[in-house]
Amino acid sequence: MRPPPSIRQRLLRLLVFGNLGGALLTFLYFREVDPIAGGIRLGGGEIAFFALGFSLLSVVGRMVSARWMRPITQAGLELPTRAADSMVRRRILLMPAFMALLTFTGWAAAGLLWGVLWPLLAGRFELEAALRQLFGITFVSGIFVAAGMFFGVERIWRAELPRFFPEGDLSAARAPRLRVRPRMLAVLLIVSLLPMAVLAVAALTRAQALLQADSATSAAIIRNLIAVIAVLAVGGVVVSAGLATLVASSIAGPLRDVQRAMRQVRDGALDVRCPVVSNDEIGSVAEGFNGMVEGLRERERIRETFGRYVSPEVRDEILAGRADAGGVQHEVTILFADLRDFTPWVEATPAAEVVADLNAYFGEMDRAIRESGGLVLQFIGDEIEAVFGAPVARQDHADAAVAAARAMRARLAAWNAERRSAGRRELHHGIGIHTGTVIAGNIGSGERLSYALVGDAVNVASRIQSLNKELGTTVLVSGATCARLASPAGCTPLADRQVKGHSAAVSVYALV
Repeated sequence: MRPPPSIRQRLLRLLVFGNLGGALLTFLYFREVDPIAGGIRLGGGEIAFFALGFSLLSVVGRMVSARWMRPITQAGLELPTRAADSMVRRRILLMPAFMALLTFTGWAAAGLLWGVLWPLLAGRFELEAALRQLFGITFVSGIFVAAGMFFGVERIWRAELPRFFPEGDLSAARAPRLRVRPRMLAVLLIVSLLPMAVLAVAALTRAQALLQADSATSAAIIRNLIAVIAVLAVGGVVVSAGLATLVASSIAGPLRDVQRAMRQVRDGALDVRCPVVSNDEIGSVAEGFNGMVEGLRERERIRETFGRYVSPEVRDEILAGRADAGGVQHEVTILFADLRDFTPWVEATPAAEVVADLNAYFGEMDRAIRESGGLVLQFIGDEIEAVFGAPVARQDHADAAVAAARAMRARLAAWNAERRSAGRRELHHGIGIHTGTVIAGNIGSGERLSYALVGDAVNVASRIQSLNKELGTTVLVSGATCARLASPAGCTPLADRQVKGHSAAVSVYALV
């Protein structure tokens, strides 16, 4: 998983031009603004030494960085399964910090080269001037450039992190975290204390020089101090603005990504994923957001799966906790439907065709029941058991069951018309409907539960369905159900019938 050329080129340009620009500004400062520091005088030797020293530091820095990055570049596509995965991931996350540390180390070496070595070679070494140049190069320019390098590399490297962490699990890597508060505090100290320190050193040295200077020299020293103050003021504003922009970008950019992803989730897009581009608090927010969206996706999958077994209205009531499924008494209307001449048809039909036809038949009947607000409790062989009025109570459960029976009959007629045109055998069924009080709840073992009804009304509904064979009818409705209908029109009374398992005779009506 080697970084793409564009990323490597951007990092290289940032390192070269960032350090080169800092070196030139430092040179000009000690050449034009603070000539009292000495040690740097423009000439062929000085230019050659500058070019040689900068090239040497660049080559050494590139060698060190290449060695440090070798595990990353060698990891390749096997990164997630390598034994050295932990070390590789740490180095990936520490890339900005490493580049900043490497930059500061290079500037410390530059302070020794130009503050000590070059004055010794030029034969004009002075301890005070050397210390001032060491301080200026290492602890002023070095810290400013290293800070800029950290935020610049971090900004470029963010585009690379999602490739190394496709799951966005940056927090799983055991790497030190530079949190938002220490980061902002460090930048605040850099842009406030360092210019003050430089100004204090410049004022002190010039005050000492004024004690031994004549009037003409004193005027020159004062003018030089004014120039130093102006340069520090302008340069401080520029550098502070640059660092502030980088810091703001390191915080605002990821937050904008989270905000954009939140808007997409609000609009119903649950396939969104927020890029995790840092291992600080903002990265933790992005990781937490992705985990939340994954939970929402899982919940939506459960809703969709659950919705295949119950109507959407019932599903939403149960998932919202408004439906009591712990075992309560309900007055409901129960519907049973059973195919006629099922066994002879199965024996004369290939198994694959039987399964396909049953699935198609059950699909048509299930849609009719669901559209009427019912819940299919189970498919038993060729039989359907459905309930209206549970788990979500409704007052018109009897009317809903009768409407479902009519819709089932209409769908079966349309389905049989298609089968006739295809030269296939028609299927017929009988439907029984009864209203009564049952105990409804989740029943089963600790490993598997099903929503079921318990009570005499269930048995009566099943027996009424069986009476269709005896009476030659298609849909039979009990007297208890007819009494609950808003309009009993279409219900033709038949003689009371004795059903198995029920002591009293049951009044039945044919639905015409």
